[in-house]
Amino acid sequence: MIILVLLLGGSIFFAVQSSGIRREPTNRFERILKLIGEFLEEGHYNPKKIDDGFSKVVFDKFMKYLDSEKSYFLQSDIKEFKKYEGRIDDEIHGSQLESFYAINTVYKKRMEEVAVLYKEILQKPFDFNVDEKYNDDDDKRTYPRNEAERKEAWRLKLKYYTLDRYVDLVEQQEKNKGKEGFEAKTNAQLEKEAREKVLKTFDRMFDRLRNRFKDEDRFNYLVNSITETMDPHTNYLPPLEKIAFDEQMSAGEFFGIGASLQEEDGNIKIASIVAGGAAAKSGEIQVGDFILKVAQGNAEPQDLTGFEVPDAVRLIRGKKDTEVRVTIKKPSGAIKVVSMIREKIDLEENRAKSTIIKGPDNHKIGYIFLPAFYADFQDANGNRCAQDVAKEIIKLKAEGVQGLIIDLRLNGGGSLMETVEMVGLFIEDGPVVQVKSRDEAPTILRDRNKNVLWEGPLTVMVNEFSASASEIFAGAIQDYKRGLVVGSTSTYGKGTVQRNIELDRASWVSNNPSDLGNIKLTLQKFYRVTGASTQLKGVVPDIVLPDQYEYLKMREKDEPTALPWDEIGGAQFKAWKSDFDLNYIIQQSKQRVAQSPAFTQIVQKTNWLSNYDDKHFSLKIDKFRQEKKTLGNTIQAIDSVTKLTSPLEVTNLEVDMATIKGNTNKEERNKLFITRLKNDLHLGETVNIMSDMIQQHFIAQNKQAAKQ
Repeated sequence: MIILVLLLGGSIFFAVQSSGIRREPTNRFERILKLIGEFLEEGHYNPKKIDDGFSKVVFDKFMKYLDSEKSYFLQSDIKEFKKYEGRIDDEIHGSQLESFYAINTVYKKRMEEVAVLYKEILQKPFDFNVDEKYNDDDDKRTYPRNEAERKEAWRLKLKYYTLDRYVDLVEQQEKNKGKEGFEAKTNAQLEKEAREKVLKTFDRMFDRLRNRFKDEDRFNYLVNSITETMDPHTNYLPPLEKIAFDEQMSAGEFFGIGASLQEEDGNIKIASIVAGGAAAKSGEIQVGDFILKVAQGNAEPQDLTGFEVPDAVRLIRGKKDTEVRVTIKKPSGAIKVVSMIREKIDLEENRAKSTIIKGPDNHKIGYIFLPAFYADFQDANGNRCAQDVAKEIIKLKAEGVQGLIIDLRLNGGGSLMETVEMVGLFIEDGPVVQVKSRDEAPTILRDRNKNVLWEGPLTVMVNEFSASASEIFAGAIQDYKRGLVVGSTSTYGKGTVQRNIELDRASWVSNNPSDLGNIKLTLQKFYRVTGASTQLKGVVPDIVLPDQYEYLKMREKDEPTALPWDEIGGAQFKAWKSDFDLNYIIQQSKQRVAQSPAFTQIVQKTNWLSNYDDKHFSLKIDKFRQEKKTLGNTIQAIDSVTKLTSPLEVTNLEVDMATIKGNTNKEERNKLFITRLKNDLHLGETVNIMSDMIQQHFIAQNKQAAKQ
């Protein structure tokens, strides 16, 4: 079998030719499986062998997709399914598709059984004075041995959901006591109301499972179990999802909170965040968070369990400038309520912007916030981040800044060429990144402009959500010793490149075209100029600051199927002649951090969260309320200490104020932006680091002047 890869105008076309006699697919599902297998084996950057071992991983993933909580299937079902563990690879290679149909048939049967079961359980009141526990740890949970065990597991689950809502109702009643029109309810009435809420939630979920969660949706789970076993960024996009994605991207405007959602195991998950949107500006919502509830202002929250994405979106969206309150659950189990104001996301908010910060010893420090490495490929005169950053630097130089901070926290990447251009603003010339395709020598992307726009002290801020292009930029600045990288223990660690490819482009189906969907396929890998990959390990900052998100464990290295770290030969480059003593600056920062009560608390509280058992909940009301209070207090304590007690002095450039003044929306957004910077603990320490660099820069300049 031969696959030819052609790069034409940014598109990738695969021509597939079969060699030998093989069984042809007899239906759409079999055609998709065969094509997916061919693309993975012949096109993936580092393909795993699709054999029985691969098949077993796919099987386990598929079971987790269908029944992650082990609440539908019985142990006897899993025992029967075991015969398919080593067959999925054969089906990918052309054998008749059997595994999906067999598993899917049993799934639908078990789902109907549970649909009767939950209604029966919710007819009777729960006793919240009994000391029971609910286990929410999917990995440690086992499939029930029989129907009685399954019923007991569902009883505990529904009791947990009811208790959670009951406590909310009790707390709401305690808060409203004494207010005009207040009518007290008995505990029995509140318990019944809580059960009714849970019943409504699960009615909605099972209505979706019965009537809208089709065989094709479950088949798509199988296909993504296959692609994600190859690596976590290789995905299958079914036709309808692809159409919705294209419509969203072509709209050019975003409304609401600025986040895209996806459904996972009956829950709504944050899939991506739009830079400049309310979610991003809140600083409290990250990719991977689950949205549990949505409230319109101070109204009663709506539970999202069982909601489909379009329905959840309708609740979250609303009129411009209105408040929406979302209850989110972190991957760690921590729960918090985030209040946001709905807005049309101005694309200007997604672009580079700068301010001036007054540092110690009255040092004048320039600050540039870059939410993404953007480029308008549809318009030759459109906005490009390298050009925009260059403009901000020119404005800051005119203001006489003595040091420059580039903030790439939460920057998930973007255009590779813009990244190369932006590195070129700070170095004379030379290689910036190496890009390697499968079985090919690496291509070196270079900055060829010897002009340096900014020669002074430079720091780059990153965190665990700085990914891809952000890691290339930070890595290049670090490798050239051009400046210091400051942030969490490492960046995200995504060192791979994906492209969307239409499955229909395979030549053997060209005579009978059908819309089979797309595969987002990993085709290349990034390497730093030193030869080290950014994959898995990311970029380790020169100065590490305690970080409130460290406990979440959401980096690439936390993905079990992530591609490994490796290295290739380095490119020849000339390091910058630094005029600062890195060891001295690191030591100064360590002393300040060690003496900081705020950073000390972050370490203590995040260590507590890392060890917190968020998977086992007491179903006795007193214990439940105490556990909930302790967790809430810990989260609140972390939120409070990340704000500076002595705010920074942050000001807009006068030239920018002229464009902001008089525009109410821009003035309000700018006010929020400046306020966030003023209270930013990590920015505060980065300003101190920059001040040390400026001081050393002055000393070096004076020594050089004395020699002359």
